[in-house]
Amino acid sequence: MNQTHPTQPALVFIHGFLDGADAWDDLVLRLGNRAAGALRVDLPGMGARADEPGPYSLDRFAADVTTQVRALARPVVLVGHSMGAQIAELVAQRLDERVRGLVLLTPVPLRGTGLPDDAMRTFHALGGDPAAQRELRRNLSVKLDDAQLERLGQLGDRVDAAAVGTFADLWNKGHPSGAETARFRGPVLIIGGSSDAFVTAELISSGVTPRFEAPTVASIERAGHWPHVEQPEAVARIVGSFLANVEQASDTPDVPVAPQGWTRAFEQKSADAFSEAFAPNVVLEASVLAKPVVGIDQVKTVMTAASKIYEALSFTHEAHNDPRDYLEWEVQAFGGEQMRGITVLTKNAEGKIVHVAIHHRPLDGALKFSAELGRILQGQVDASSFYRGA
Repeated sequence: MNQTHPTQPALVFIHGFLDGADAWDDLVLRLGNRAAGALRVDLPGMGARADEPGPYSLDRFAADVTTQVRALARPVVLVGHSMGAQIAELVAQRLDERVRGLVLLTPVPLRGTGLPDDAMRTFHALGGDPAAQRELRRNLSVKLDDAQLERLGQLGDRVDAAAVGTFADLWNKGHPSGAETARFRGPVLIIGGSSDAFVTAELISSGVTPRFEAPTVASIERAGHWPHVEQPEAVARIVGSFLANVEQASDTPDVPVAPQGWTRAFEQKSADAFSEAFAPNVVLEASVLAKPVVGIDQVKTVMTAASKIYEALSFTHEAHNDPRDYLEWEVQAFGGEQMRGITVLTKNAEGKIVHVAIHHRPLDGALKFSAELGRILQGQVDASSFYRGA
Protein backbone atom coordinates (compact mmCIF):
# COMPACT_ATOMS: atom_id res chain seq x y z
CA MET A 1 0.00 0.00 0.00
CA ASN A 2 1.48 3.35 -1.05
CA GLN A 3 1.83 5.79 1.82
CA THR A 4 3.47 9.15 2.34
CA HIS A 5 4.78 10.63 5.54
CA PRO A 6 2.19 13.06 6.96
CA THR A 7 4.66 15.96 6.92
CA GLN A 8 6.04 15.14 3.48
CA PRO A 9 4.99 17.76 0.91
CA ALA A 10 2.35 16.56 -1.53
CA LEU A 11 3.14 16.91 -5.21
CA VAL A 12 0.82 19.09 -7.29
CA PHE A 13 1.08 18.70 -11.07
CA ILE A 14 -0.15 21.55 -13.30
CA HIS A 15 -0.34 20.79 -17.03
CA GLY A 16 0.36 23.06 -19.97
CA PHE A 17 -1.35 24.37 -23.10
CA LEU A 18 -3.94 21.93 -24.55
CA ASP A 19 -2.90 19.17 -22.15
CA GLY A 20 -4.60 17.70 -19.07
CA ALA A 21 -3.92 15.80 -15.88
CA ASP A 22 -3.34 12.57 -17.82
CA ALA A 23 -0.18 14.05 -19.37
CA TRP A 24 1.60 13.32 -16.06
CA ASP A 25 0.89 9.56 -16.02
CA ASP A 26 4.37 8.43 -17.11
CA LEU A 27 6.22 10.68 -14.65
CA VAL A 28 3.94 9.77 -11.73
CA LEU A 29 4.54 6.08 -12.48
CA ARG A 30 8.35 6.58 -12.37
CA LEU A 31 8.16 8.60 -9.15
CA GLY A 32 6.46 5.64 -7.47
CA ASN A 33 5.61 6.03 -3.79
CA ARG A 34 6.85 9.61 -3.79
CA ALA A 35 3.89 10.55 -5.98
CA ALA A 36 1.34 8.73 -3.83
CA GLY A 37 -1.41 11.16 -2.94
CA ALA A 38 -0.31 13.64 -5.61
CA LEU A 39 -2.81 16.12 -6.99
CA ARG A 40 -2.98 16.23 -10.79
CA VAL A 41 -5.16 19.15 -11.72
CA ASP A 42 -7.21 19.69 -14.86
CA LEU A 43 -7.44 23.38 -15.62
CA PRO A 44 -10.82 24.90 -16.56
CA GLY A 45 -11.41 24.43 -20.30
CA MET A 46 -8.91 21.59 -20.65
CA GLY A 47 -8.55 17.91 -19.79
CA ALA A 48 -11.52 16.44 -17.94
CA ARG A 49 -12.88 19.99 -17.49
CA ALA A 50 -12.84 20.89 -21.18
CA ASP A 51 -16.53 21.75 -21.09
CA GLU A 52 -16.14 24.46 -18.44
CA PRO A 53 -16.73 27.84 -20.11
CA GLY A 54 -14.70 31.02 -19.94
CA PRO A 55 -13.74 33.69 -19.36
CA TYR A 56 -10.27 32.25 -18.87
CA SER A 57 -7.22 33.92 -17.38
CA LEU A 58 -3.98 32.96 -15.66
CA ASP A 59 -5.39 34.43 -12.46
CA ARG A 60 -8.53 32.28 -12.73
CA PHE A 61 -6.38 29.17 -13.23
CA ALA A 62 -4.17 30.11 -10.27
CA ALA A 63 -7.18 30.73 -8.02
CA ASP A 64 -8.66 27.37 -9.05
CA VAL A 65 -5.45 25.47 -8.24
CA THR A 66 -4.99 27.41 -4.99
CA THR A 67 -8.44 26.29 -3.82
CA GLN A 68 -7.60 22.65 -4.57
CA VAL A 69 -4.25 22.88 -2.78
CA ARG A 70 -5.76 24.43 0.33
CA ALA A 71 -8.16 21.50 0.54
CA LEU A 72 -5.15 19.16 0.90
CA ALA A 73 -4.24 20.72 4.26
CA ARG A 74 -0.59 19.79 3.64
CA PRO A 75 2.55 21.53 2.44
CA VAL A 76 3.14 21.04 -1.27
CA VAL A 77 5.71 21.06 -4.04
CA LEU A 78 4.26 22.55 -7.22
CA VAL A 79 5.25 21.04 -10.57
CA GLY A 80 4.23 23.09 -13.60
CA HIS A 81 4.80 22.36 -17.29
CA SER A 82 4.99 25.10 -19.95
CA MET A 83 2.01 27.39 -19.32
CA GLY A 84 1.48 25.40 -16.14
CA ALA A 85 4.79 26.79 -14.88
CA GLN A 86 3.32 30.30 -15.10
CA ILE A 87 0.35 29.14 -13.07
CA ALA A 88 2.58 27.35 -10.54
CA GLU A 89 4.40 30.62 -9.89
CA LEU A 90 1.13 32.47 -9.31
CA VAL A 91 -0.08 29.74 -6.95
CA ALA A 92 3.21 29.95 -5.01
CA GLN A 93 2.63 33.69 -4.58
CA ARG A 94 -0.81 33.02 -3.09
CA LEU A 95 0.15 30.16 -0.77
CA ASP A 96 3.51 31.48 0.44
CA GLU A 97 5.00 29.11 3.08
CA ARG A 98 2.61 26.29 2.23
CA VAL A 99 4.73 25.78 -0.93
CA ARG A 100 7.99 24.05 -0.03
CA GLY A 101 9.39 23.88 -3.56
CA LEU A 102 8.73 24.81 -7.16
CA VAL A 103 9.53 22.66 -10.20
CA LEU A 104 9.27 24.47 -13.54
CA LEU A 105 9.39 22.10 -16.51
CA THR A 106 10.13 23.63 -19.94
CA PRO A 107 8.65 26.79 -18.42
CA VAL A 108 7.08 29.63 -20.35
CA PRO A 109 8.34 32.81 -18.61
CA LEU A 110 5.72 34.37 -16.36
CA ARG A 111 6.14 37.59 -18.31
CA GLY A 112 5.07 35.69 -21.46
CA THR A 113 6.88 34.98 -24.68
CA GLY A 114 5.83 38.12 -26.51
CA LEU A 115 5.55 36.41 -29.90
CA PRO A 116 4.33 38.66 -32.75
CA ASP A 117 0.87 38.31 -34.26
CA ASP A 118 2.19 36.44 -37.30
CA ALA A 119 3.68 33.72 -35.12
CA MET A 120 0.58 33.51 -32.95
CA ARG A 121 -1.67 32.84 -35.93
CA THR A 122 -0.19 29.35 -36.07
CA PHE A 123 -1.35 28.66 -32.51
CA HIS A 124 -4.78 30.24 -33.06
CA ALA A 125 -5.27 28.01 -36.10
CA LEU A 126 -4.86 24.86 -33.98
CA GLY A 127 -8.45 25.15 -32.74
CA GLY A 128 -10.59 22.41 -34.24
CA ASP A 129 -7.66 20.98 -36.23
CA PRO A 130 -6.48 17.73 -34.60
CA ALA A 131 -3.96 17.02 -37.37
CA ALA A 132 -2.30 20.41 -36.91
CA GLN A 133 -2.14 19.93 -33.14
CA ARG A 134 -0.40 16.59 -33.55
CA GLU A 135 2.00 18.02 -36.09
CA LEU A 136 2.94 20.82 -33.68
CA ARG A 137 3.58 18.33 -30.89
CA ARG A 138 5.69 16.19 -33.19
CA ASN A 139 7.74 19.21 -34.31
CA LEU A 140 8.39 20.35 -30.73
CA SER A 141 9.31 16.91 -29.38
CA VAL A 142 12.17 14.49 -29.93
CA LYS A 143 11.11 11.15 -28.49
CA LEU A 144 7.32 10.96 -28.56
CA ASP A 145 6.27 7.62 -30.01
CA ASP A 146 2.99 7.28 -31.88
CA ALA A 147 1.08 6.12 -28.80
CA GLN A 148 2.35 9.01 -26.67
CA LEU A 149 1.62 11.49 -29.43
CA GLU A 150 -1.92 10.20 -29.80
CA ARG A 151 -2.51 10.27 -26.03
CA LEU A 152 -1.47 13.92 -25.86
CA GLY A 153 -3.35 14.65 -29.07
CA GLN A 154 -6.58 13.35 -27.60
CA LEU A 155 -6.22 15.75 -24.70
CA GLY A 156 -6.04 18.63 -27.17
CA ASP A 157 -9.02 17.25 -29.11
CA ARG A 158 -11.25 17.89 -26.10
CA VAL A 159 -10.57 21.62 -26.00
CA ASP A 160 -13.21 23.86 -27.53
CA ALA A 161 -11.88 25.25 -30.80
CA ALA A 162 -12.80 28.82 -29.87
CA ALA A 163 -10.84 28.58 -26.61
CA VAL A 164 -7.54 27.47 -28.16
CA GLY A 165 -6.54 30.96 -29.31
CA THR A 166 -7.51 32.41 -25.92
CA PHE A 167 -5.25 29.96 -24.10
CA ALA A 168 -2.39 30.72 -26.50
CA ASP A 169 -2.75 34.45 -25.87
CA LEU A 170 -2.63 33.87 -22.12
CA TRP A 171 0.82 32.28 -22.14
CA ASN A 172 2.09 34.64 -24.83
CA LYS A 173 1.06 37.83 -23.00
CA GLY A 174 1.95 36.46 -19.59
CA HIS A 175 1.21 38.07 -16.24
CA PRO A 176 2.24 41.54 -14.96
CA SER A 177 4.11 40.07 -11.99
CA GLY A 178 6.44 38.35 -14.45
CA ALA A 179 8.23 41.68 -14.91
CA GLU A 180 9.30 41.61 -11.24
CA THR A 181 11.71 39.47 -9.27
CA ALA A 182 9.92 36.27 -8.29
CA ARG A 183 8.13 36.55 -4.95
CA PHE A 184 8.66 32.88 -4.15
CA ARG A 185 11.88 32.54 -2.14
CA GLY A 186 11.99 28.79 -1.61
CA PRO A 187 13.87 26.09 -3.55
CA VAL A 188 13.32 26.13 -7.32
CA LEU A 189 14.18 23.49 -9.92
CA ILE A 190 14.08 24.50 -13.59
CA ILE A 191 14.16 21.68 -16.14
CA GLY A 192 14.59 22.20 -19.87
CA GLY A 193 14.56 19.83 -22.81
CA SER A 194 17.91 20.00 -24.61
CA SER A 195 16.16 19.96 -28.00
CA ASP A 196 13.13 22.09 -27.15
CA ALA A 197 12.76 24.52 -30.04
CA PHE A 198 10.07 26.50 -28.20
CA VAL A 199 11.30 26.98 -24.62
CA THR A 200 14.99 27.09 -25.49
CA ALA A 201 17.96 27.22 -23.12
CA GLU A 202 18.37 30.87 -24.12
CA LEU A 203 14.74 31.67 -23.21
CA ILE A 204 15.14 29.94 -19.84
CA SER A 205 18.43 31.70 -19.05
CA SER A 206 17.07 35.12 -20.03
CA GLY A 207 13.42 34.95 -18.99
CA VAL A 208 13.15 32.43 -16.14
CA THR A 209 16.38 31.76 -14.25
CA PRO A 210 17.29 35.40 -13.42
CA ARG A 211 13.99 35.95 -11.59
CA PHE A 212 14.88 33.49 -8.83
CA GLU A 213 17.51 33.82 -6.14
CA ALA A 214 19.40 30.57 -6.72
CA PRO A 215 17.51 28.01 -8.80
CA THR A 216 18.80 24.56 -9.64
CA VAL A 217 18.84 24.16 -13.43
CA ALA A 218 18.84 20.84 -15.28
CA SER A 219 18.59 19.87 -18.94
CA ILE A 220 17.16 16.57 -20.19
CA GLU A 221 18.96 15.14 -23.21
CA ARG A 222 17.00 13.79 -26.17
CA ALA A 223 13.89 15.64 -25.07
CA GLY A 224 11.85 18.46 -26.54
CA HIS A 225 8.94 20.34 -24.98
CA TRP A 226 7.43 17.35 -23.11
CA PRO A 227 10.37 15.80 -21.18
CA HIS A 228 7.96 14.25 -18.64
CA VAL A 229 6.47 12.20 -21.49
CA GLU A 230 9.54 11.81 -23.71
CA GLN A 231 12.06 10.96 -20.94
CA PRO A 232 10.03 10.32 -17.77
CA GLU A 233 12.75 8.28 -16.05
CA ALA A 234 15.31 11.05 -16.47
CA VAL A 235 12.87 13.67 -15.20
CA ALA A 236 11.89 11.45 -12.26
CA ARG A 237 15.54 11.14 -11.18
CA ILE A 238 16.09 14.89 -11.26
CA VAL A 239 12.79 15.66 -9.50
CA GLY A 240 13.42 12.91 -6.94
CA SER A 241 16.82 14.36 -6.06
CA PHE A 242 15.31 17.84 -5.73
CA LEU A 243 12.54 16.52 -3.47
CA ALA A 244 15.09 14.77 -1.26
CA ASN A 245 16.97 18.05 -0.82
CA VAL A 246 13.73 19.91 -0.05
CA GLU A 247 12.65 17.35 2.53
CA GLN A 248 16.04 17.05 4.21
CA ALA A 249 16.69 20.77 4.46
CA SER A 250 17.77 21.74 7.99
CA ASP A 251 17.82 25.03 9.84
CA THR A 252 21.30 25.57 8.40
CA PRO A 253 20.95 24.36 4.82
CA ASP A 254 23.77 24.30 2.32
CA VAL A 255 24.02 27.38 0.17
CA PRO A 256 22.17 26.72 -3.12
CA VAL A 257 23.94 27.33 -6.38
CA ALA A 258 23.55 30.83 -7.79
CA PRO A 259 23.62 31.22 -11.58
CA GLN A 260 27.09 32.17 -12.83
CA GLY A 261 29.15 31.94 -16.00
CA TRP A 262 30.12 28.30 -15.35
CA THR A 263 26.61 27.00 -14.65
CA ARG A 264 25.07 29.03 -17.47
CA ALA A 265 27.64 27.60 -19.89
CA PHE A 266 26.37 24.12 -19.00
CA GLU A 267 22.78 25.26 -19.52
CA GLN A 268 23.61 26.52 -23.02
CA LYS A 269 26.17 23.79 -23.91
CA SER A 270 27.96 26.38 -25.97
CA ALA A 271 31.68 26.83 -26.60
CA ASP A 272 31.15 30.59 -26.69
CA ALA A 273 29.50 30.48 -23.24
CA PHE A 274 32.48 28.60 -21.80
CA SER A 275 34.85 31.09 -23.46
CA GLU A 276 33.19 33.95 -21.60
CA ALA A 277 33.93 32.27 -18.25
CA PHE A 278 37.60 31.36 -18.88
CA ALA A 279 40.86 33.27 -18.71
CA PRO A 280 43.13 32.70 -21.76
CA ASN A 281 45.61 30.58 -19.76
CA VAL A 282 42.99 28.41 -18.02
CA VAL A 283 44.06 24.91 -16.92
CA LEU A 284 41.67 21.96 -16.61
CA GLU A 285 42.42 18.98 -14.38
CA ALA A 286 39.91 16.19 -13.81
CA SER A 287 39.58 12.62 -12.63
CA VAL A 288 38.48 11.75 -16.19
CA LEU A 289 41.70 13.18 -17.66
CA ALA A 290 45.12 11.49 -17.63
CA LYS A 291 46.85 14.87 -17.74
CA PRO A 292 45.90 18.56 -17.61
CA VAL A 293 44.38 20.36 -20.58
CA VAL A 294 45.83 23.84 -21.00
CA GLY A 295 44.60 27.00 -22.75
CA ILE A 296 41.17 28.44 -23.40
CA ASP A 297 40.64 26.84 -26.82
CA GLN A 298 41.43 23.30 -25.67
CA VAL A 299 39.58 23.63 -22.36
CA LYS A 300 36.41 25.00 -23.90
CA THR A 301 36.52 22.21 -26.51
CA VAL A 302 36.68 19.56 -23.78
CA MET A 303 34.02 21.20 -21.60
CA THR A 304 31.59 21.72 -24.48
CA ALA A 305 31.91 18.05 -25.45
CA ALA A 306 31.50 16.97 -21.82
CA SER A 307 28.32 19.05 -21.39
CA LYS A 308 26.74 17.27 -24.36
CA ILE A 309 27.39 13.79 -22.93
CA TYR A 310 25.26 14.60 -19.90
CA GLU A 311 21.61 13.60 -20.25
CA ALA A 312 20.77 15.69 -17.20
CA LEU A 313 22.84 17.88 -14.92
CA SER A 314 21.95 19.76 -11.77
CA PHE A 315 24.20 21.83 -9.51
CA THR A 316 23.05 21.11 -5.97
CA HIS A 317 25.26 23.05 -3.53
CA GLU A 318 28.05 25.59 -3.48
CA ALA A 319 30.59 27.15 -1.14
CA HIS A 320 33.13 29.96 -1.54
CA ASN A 321 36.59 30.62 -0.16
CA ASP A 322 38.20 33.37 -2.23
CA PRO A 323 39.47 32.94 -4.83
CA ARG A 324 37.83 29.49 -5.09
CA ASP A 325 34.25 28.35 -5.73
CA TYR A 326 33.19 24.79 -4.84
CA LEU A 327 30.21 23.31 -6.70
CA GLU A 328 28.54 19.97 -5.98
CA TRP A 329 26.63 18.38 -8.86
CA GLU A 330 24.67 15.34 -9.96
CA VAL A 331 24.50 14.06 -13.54
CA GLN A 332 23.17 11.20 -15.54
CA ALA A 333 24.61 9.85 -18.78
CA PHE A 334 24.79 6.69 -20.87
CA GLY A 335 21.09 5.90 -20.65
CA GLY A 336 20.50 6.92 -17.05
CA GLU A 337 23.74 6.09 -15.20
CA GLN A 338 24.17 8.47 -12.30
CA MET A 339 27.37 10.20 -11.27
CA ARG A 340 28.17 12.83 -8.70
CA GLY A 341 31.09 15.09 -8.08
CA ILE A 342 32.63 18.35 -7.05
CA THR A 343 34.12 21.09 -9.22
CA VAL A 344 36.62 23.58 -7.83
CA LEU A 345 36.96 26.83 -9.77
CA THR A 346 39.83 29.23 -9.12
CA LYS A 347 39.34 32.77 -10.42
CA ASN A 348 41.66 35.71 -11.02
CA ALA A 349 41.11 39.30 -9.90
CA GLU A 350 38.90 39.93 -12.94
CA GLY A 351 36.60 37.05 -12.05
CA LYS A 352 37.77 34.82 -14.91
CA ILE A 353 38.41 31.13 -14.27
CA VAL A 354 42.13 30.27 -14.36
CA HIS A 355 41.98 26.73 -12.99
CA VAL A 356 39.30 24.02 -13.02
CA ALA A 357 39.49 20.78 -11.00
CA ILE A 358 36.65 18.30 -11.56
CA HIS A 359 36.22 15.19 -9.42
CA HIS A 360 33.83 12.48 -10.73
CA ARG A 361 32.57 9.45 -8.86
CA PRO A 362 32.15 6.46 -9.06
CA LEU A 363 35.30 5.22 -10.78
CA ASP A 364 33.61 3.07 -13.42
CA GLY A 365 31.47 6.01 -14.50
CA ALA A 366 34.51 8.29 -14.65
CA LEU A 367 36.42 5.81 -16.81
CA LYS A 368 33.49 5.38 -19.19
CA PHE A 369 33.10 9.16 -19.37
CA SER A 370 36.82 9.60 -20.13
CA ALA A 371 36.71 7.02 -22.91
CA GLU A 372 33.64 8.66 -24.46
CA LEU A 373 35.31 12.09 -24.34
CA GLY A 374 38.34 10.62 -26.13
CA ARG A 375 36.12 9.16 -28.83
CA ILE A 376 34.26 12.43 -29.42
CA LEU A 377 37.40 14.57 -29.38
CA GLN A 378 39.57 12.32 -31.55
CA GLY A 379 41.81 14.56 -33.63
CA GLN A 380 40.93 17.66 -31.57
CA VAL A 381 42.60 16.93 -28.23
CA ASP A 382 45.67 14.76 -27.52
CA ALA A 383 44.37 11.16 -27.28
CA SER A 384 46.73 10.39 -24.37
CA SER A 385 44.59 12.70 -22.22
CA PHE A 386 41.82 10.09 -22.06
CA TYR A 387 41.26 6.56 -20.80
CA ARG A 388 41.49 4.06 -23.64
CA GLY A 389 40.36 0.90 -21.87
CA ALA A 390 42.17 -2.26 -20.80
